[in-house]
Amino acid sequence: MGAAQSLAAGTAPLRLVLAEDSLLLREGLVRLFDEAGFDCVAAYGDADGLLADVDRLRPDIAVLDVRMPPTFRDEGVRAALELRRRLPGVGILLLSQYVEATYAHELLAAGDGGLGYLLKDRVASLDELQDAVLRIHAGGTVLDPQVVRELLGRRTDPLERLTPRERDVLGLMAEGRTNVSIASRLVIGVGAVEKNVTAIFQKLGLDDSGTDHRRVLAVLAFLRH
Repeated sequence: MGAAQSLAAGTAPLRLVLAEDSLLLREGLVRLFDEAGFDCVAAYGDADGLLADVDRLRPDIAVLDVRMPPTFRDEGVRAALELRRRLPGVGILLLSQYVEATYAHELLAAGDGGLGYLLKDRVASLDELQDAVLRIHAGGTVLDPQVVRELLGRRTDPLERLTPRERDVLGLMAEGRTNVSIASRLVIGVGAVEKNVTAIFQKLGLDDSGTDHRRVLAVLAFLRH
């Protein structure tokens, strides 16, 4: 029995919206979801288009790429978080080419189920895709095993990776000091402070998303320790 035929008879198909910047992949996904027995009511090349229409469309599931225009950083995750705020009942499926553990952790920490993160190249069959969508709609969490491994790897204390000097700098950042003030306190150059701050961001996995204040996030990580 095929994927579409395995859906419960007589039930209305789940309504999906899709955001994927690659035209070929977007059209291919629309056909795949249709063949799997779902109703892809709209497909967009960016997250903004999806967010503009989602209140009107009221989908059951939103399928989003992680990196989309204009910055190709985390637009899909930002859109997913906004969707969760506006329409808490909408299931979220992230489809990405890469494991973005920082973004996956952020979305999982903000929700309570109805979430999925799959790698595009590792979806092996139509039945697997259909099963993932149905589980998300039922409130489950569906993660690619590679995503799970990355998330488990992040459970170790990231502050352990910091050098003693970087810990000193982060501690002074937590006091609200500027780079100039930190340099004066530690009797080092401002350039050295900036290099330590950059290293702290990298070791804590704080990518420059263009929206989050990495200095604040670094301090929060320090305070949680």
